[in-house]
Amino acid sequence: MFTKILIANRGEIACRVITTARKMGIQTVAVYSDADRDARHVMLADEAVHIGPAPSRESYLLADKIIAACKQTGAQAVHPGYGFLSENAEFSRRCEEEGIAFIGPKHYSIAAMGDKIESKKLAGAAGVNCIPGVNDAIDTPERAVDIAKGIGYPVMIKASAGGGGKGLRVAFNDKEAFEGFTSCRNEARNSFGDDRVFIEKFVEEPRHIEIQLIGDSHGNVLYLNERECSIQRRHQKVIEEAPSPFISDATRKAMGEQAVQLAKAVKYQSAGTVEFVVGKDQSFYFLEMNTRLQVEHPVTEAITGLDLVELMIRVAAGETLPLTQADVKRNGWAMECRINAEDPFRGFLPSTGRLVRFAPPTQSMWQGDTEHLHGVRVDTGVQDGGEIPMYYDSMIAKLIVHGTDRLDAIAKMREALNGFVIRGVSSNIPFQAALLAHPKFVAGDFNTGFIAEHYAHGFRAEDVPHDDPLFLVALAAFVRRKSRERAATISGQLPGYAVNAGKDYVVVTLADDGQHIYTPVHVDEFQGELGSARVRVGASDYEIRSPSRLNDIAITGTVNGRPFVAQIERGTPKNPLALRVQHNGTRIDALVVSPRMAELHALMPFKAPPDLSRFILSPMPGLLVHVAVVPGQKVQAGERVAVIEAMKMENVLFAAADGVVSKVMAAQGESLSVDQPIVEFAV
Repeated sequence: MFTKILIANRGEIACRVITTARKMGIQTVAVYSDADRDARHVMLADEAVHIGPAPSRESYLLADKIIAACKQTGAQAVHPGYGFLSENAEFSRRCEEEGIAFIGPKHYSIAAMGDKIESKKLAGAAGVNCIPGVNDAIDTPERAVDIAKGIGYPVMIKASAGGGGKGLRVAFNDKEAFEGFTSCRNEARNSFGDDRVFIEKFVEEPRHIEIQLIGDSHGNVLYLNERECSIQRRHQKVIEEAPSPFISDATRKAMGEQAVQLAKAVKYQSAGTVEFVVGKDQSFYFLEMNTRLQVEHPVTEAITGLDLVELMIRVAAGETLPLTQADVKRNGWAMECRINAEDPFRGFLPSTGRLVRFAPPTQSMWQGDTEHLHGVRVDTGVQDGGEIPMYYDSMIAKLIVHGTDRLDAIAKMREALNGFVIRGVSSNIPFQAALLAHPKFVAGDFNTGFIAEHYAHGFRAEDVPHDDPLFLVALAAFVRRKSRERAATISGQLPGYAVNAGKDYVVVTLADDGQHIYTPVHVDEFQGELGSARVRVGASDYEIRSPSRLNDIAITGTVNGRPFVAQIERGTPKNPLALRVQHNGTRIDALVVSPRMAELHALMPFKAPPDLSRFILSPMPGLLVHVAVVPGQKVQAGERVAVIEAMKMENVLFAAADGVVSKVMAAQGESLSVDQPIVEFAV
C-alpha cells in the first residue's frame, strides 16, 4: 500500500480523497493555484505544492507540474479526482513512465473509452446499441450545420474530451448549430485543452441512467447498481439518486452486465461509469463512459456501503476486489443535491465572492464511513469565510441523504436544505427545494427534459410552492415578538418609555413592485414556556416552540407539534429593518410592526427603479472575452453583443431590442462586476 499520494485536483473532490487516505493511514499532498492558496483542501492535506496562476490551463491542467510535485514530495501515486486531467490518457501514461501509480484506469482504457468519439466506434463494433450520429471530429461551423441537417434536428453538439456539461449544446436549428459549435470548441479548448467536437442525434424525452463499475488488475469487474441522473439543467446534473425509480430489476441486470462486458473489452480497472440513454419502454443505448470517479458517487456509497475512493486506491496498489457481484448490496434510497454558486432567480448566472456565512446542516454520515448510514452527509471544499473564485466550476457543496425509501429520502433532503446556510454568494437551494416539492418529481415521473419543460421561462419566486405560506408570516411575528420580549427586560429604562412587547402586530410582506401585503397577527404566551408563543394569523393558530437563539440564522423548533427548520435573517439589502424568512425554498421579506406603523407605511409612495433598458449590463462577475459591437453600429434584437466567461462557461449577451450603439463602456479582457455596464444604446 502507498504511504503518500498526491491529489491532482482542488475543492470538494480533493477533500474527499484526503478523508479516505487519512482513514487508510496514507499521507496526502495537495496542489494549488494562486486562487486556491487558502483553500480548504490545502489546509487538510499533509503537504501542499503551488503549481501556478489561477486559470486551470496554467496550473491544474499542466501534467509536467503535477509530476514534478509528485517527485518533489515523494508521492508514490496520484489521484486525479474528476475534471482537469482525470480522463487524460497521456497524463496516465506519463505517470506510469515516471514510476508514479495513477489511481484510475490504465492509459489504454482511457484512450479507448474516455474519448467520446473513439468509445462510440468501439461500442458499435462490440454490438452495443449507439445513438445515430457522426462520430468524426468536425472542423468548421458550416460543416456542423450540414451534418446536423443530415441527421435531423434536434442534435447534440459535444466536445470529445468534454464532461460535467462543459462543451455541450443542443441545437434545434441552423443558427443554434452554428453558434453551438463555436461555443463548444471554445469551452472544450479552455477546459480540457482539446477542441474536437462531434454531433449526434438528440433523443427527446430520454432518461439518463448510469451504471457504476469497479474493476481490478486481475480481470474482475463488478457493477454497483445504477444512478438516476435525469434531473439536469443545460446538461448538468442537479439531483442524482440511487436506485432509479424507473427501471426494473431485469433492466438493471441487463444494463449492468452490458457495462461490465464493455469494461472487460478494454481491460478496465478502477472506478468508472457507463452512461445510458433509456427510453420509455426501458430500451437503453450506450451514451459514453466516464473513466473516472463521478461527482455523484456518494449516492452509490450510501446504498452499497462501499467506499469507492478506498477501492480505487486498493486497486491501484494491485489488490484484488474484496467482494463479488453477489456481495453488492442495495440498501435504502440515496439522493444528492448539487449546491451551486449561482442565482436561480437571475437565469442561474454564476455568483462569485466571499462566503460570509457557510453553515451546512448537521451531518450524521461522513465521507469514507461505510457504517453510519441513513442520515445526512455534506461533501464540500469550502468553509466559512472562504472565496468562490470565477476560474473554476460553480459547485459549493454536495448534500447527500440516505433514507429507508424514496419518500423518506426526499423528506430528509428538504429538511437538510432548510438548514443549509449560505450567505455572501447566491445559491441554487431555492431551486432544489422547488424540484423536491414538484408532484411529478415526487411521483418519479420525469426525464432529462423535466426542468426545461416545467421551468421553460426561467425560475421565479412564485415557482416555489409552500404548503402553508401563512407559517412564514407567523414565524416572522414569533421572532419579532421574542426580540421585543428580550428588549422589555433590559434594566434602566425610563419610566413611561419602557419597551412594551405587545400582542398585536401587522406583518408587512414586502414586494419589489410596491404591492405589499398587510397581515394582522396576534401573539400570545403559550403555556408560559420560554421560547414559545401562540401566533394567530386569520383563522389559523400556530403554536411555535424553538430553543434557537435570536441571533441564529438557522432556527429549529416545532409548530403545532411538527418539527421544522427555517432560516431567519435580520436586515435585507433593501431594508435593514426587515426580516428575511426562508422555509422549503420559499422566501419572504417582511416588516413586523405595530398596527399604527402599518397604517403609516401603507401611505408611503412607491419609488420605481431606474430604467436601465438602454444598457447591456454584466449579469455576473466574469471576464469580458469579446465585444461584438462598436459605437455607431446598428444592432437588431437577438444579435450577439458580448461574451463573458465565468466558471469555465461562456455566456453570450444578446441585444433585447433594435438600436444603435452609442458607447462601449468596457474593454475586452476586463474583469466585470455584477450589473456593470458594457454597452449603451442611443435613446
